[in-house]
Amino acid sequence: MALKKQYLKSKPVCKVTFEVASPDSKNVSVVGDFNKWNTEAAPLKKLKNGKFKVVLPFETGNSYEFKYVIDGTYINEEKADAFLWNDYANAENSVLEL
Repeated sequence: MALKKQYLKSKPVCKVTFEVASPDSKNVSVVGDFNKWNTEAAPLKKLKNGKFKVVLPFETGNSYEFKYVIDGTYINEEKADAFLWNDYANAENSVLEL
């Protein structure tokens, strides 16, 4: 799994690339407070090399909680900026800080 941030010079936006290496998986998406934890809002596209990838724009100056959903299983990003406990999920969420 990987995160890549690209800050835009012209406006307060950061394009974040979410990438997951999971060649045997069928469906991967990224969910979080930025898309109301909707598993259909941000699907990752499967590439020929077996990785899944999506690029999403985020407003800078904020932090966002998120997880990957890989074939129905919620997984944290191991290289997240931080982790935050969520009582509702009874688990930690990955945190993206921009």
